[in-house]
Amino acid sequence: MINDIVLAVNDVLWGNGQVLIVMLLACGFWFTWKLGAVQLRHFTHMFTLLKMSTSSTKEGISSFQALCTSLSARVGTGNLAGVAMAISLGGAGAIFWMWVIAFLGMATGFAESVLGQLYKVKDEEGEFRGGPAYYIKQGLNKTWLAVAFSLCLFFGYGFVFSAVQANTITDALHNAYGFSHFYTGLVIIFLAALIVVGGLRGIARFAEWIVPFMAISYVLAALIIMCINITQLPDVMLSIVKSAFGFQEAGAGMLGAAIKNGIQRGLYSNEAGSGSVPHAAASAAPTPNHPVSQGYIQMLGVFVDTVILCSATAFIILLAGGEASGQMEGIGMTQAAMNTHVGSGGTIFVSAAICLFSFTSVVANYAYGESNLHMFKLDNKIGRRVYTVGYLGMILWGAMAALPTVWAMADMALGLMSVINIIAIVWMTPTIVAISKDYFVKLQSGKEISYKDGDVIIQGKTEKGVWSDD
Repeated sequence: MINDIVLAVNDVLWGNGQVLIVMLLACGFWFTWKLGAVQLRHFTHMFTLLKMSTSSTKEGISSFQALCTSLSARVGTGNLAGVAMAISLGGAGAIFWMWVIAFLGMATGFAESVLGQLYKVKDEEGEFRGGPAYYIKQGLNKTWLAVAFSLCLFFGYGFVFSAVQANTITDALHNAYGFSHFYTGLVIIFLAALIVVGGLRGIARFAEWIVPFMAISYVLAALIIMCINITQLPDVMLSIVKSAFGFQEAGAGMLGAAIKNGIQRGLYSNEAGSGSVPHAAASAAPTPNHPVSQGYIQMLGVFVDTVILCSATAFIILLAGGEASGQMEGIGMTQAAMNTHVGSGGTIFVSAAICLFSFTSVVANYAYGESNLHMFKLDNKIGRRVYTVGYLGMILWGAMAALPTVWAMADMALGLMSVINIIAIVWMTPTIVAISKDYFVKLQSGKEISYKDGDVIIQGKTEKGVWSDD
């Protein structure tokens, strides 16, 4: 019965109803327009802010740590297994639509991260926490909607998404070495517990060291493969574009599959609009001290995740001859492609990459769920222990579950979160535009960029003492 419910909800959100695909595209276009294509106009400014993003305070982590934490959650199965799934079900054209949703998602990610930072709160230990539940409650005064989002997030990031990552890790190691799913799951639980016991700061410190290393290593490997096969690159690019618009043989039948799977897997990877990244954005003490600075930092995260890392996997697969099969394929397809390029060592490389990518997601997912404990006044020892036990238990379940079942539950959780979050951020467009213009004007005029309560008119109110001296 549970499986039937999951399938029915996903059919409305992702399938015949395609509600979420329409909402995500519309939201991306909306904020691209309202913010004056900020992802293009201020593209280089993202990197300027990155240079000054390493300072932290006792209340918040650094902007760089917030970026690495969000990338830890983003960079996982979506970048290796998810891309393979998109190609196997939607063909090469699915990659084009992943790029489209990434471009639009940069504006959406900017908008939601600005709100996450603006409406952040302090937990019982005096550290910054926030996310959609907080800006829905404080900005819109809709407590029931905030609670609904928090419950969806607990289900998704607190439990199901970590099960997805564990499933991919165990599947990769089983394919490569024949390791038992059960015992691999126990190892994942042990390692995750060592890190999450340190809370958000422990997770952030782990992320800022491991994420740059794994991302740079993976991109370098992809670039080497692309250089070796450089004569095939023009044909691959042409295939991506032609397939994206149904110009290949049997293209009309594949067009819908390319769009659906490209957008669906692109969203799952970069998470723009889902309401997850604002949790990382809210935890930061930004430089400059203005909510919009976190919009730029997290917008960069969407670009790195999808345009760089997902594209790296796509070219590895397509240069090895990967194509649509009509059957859902996961990490095995990526491993097979790498074997084509470098021999049997490819399986080892992809297994190591997916273990790192997915494990960082497992750890970061915990932080997102923990951020919502404050919403229910459970950010205490008992609340955290109960949450941690449930989180670790789901990792073991995911390690042994069937691939379609795990992904279907993940899609449902992500879809429900996204629907609530998109409604909220569109509703709060006046606040996003007003505070963004405040930053744009100060940036253009060369004035000191900072923010205090009262600088602009916003919806609702921020927590006392966060953006004021009171």
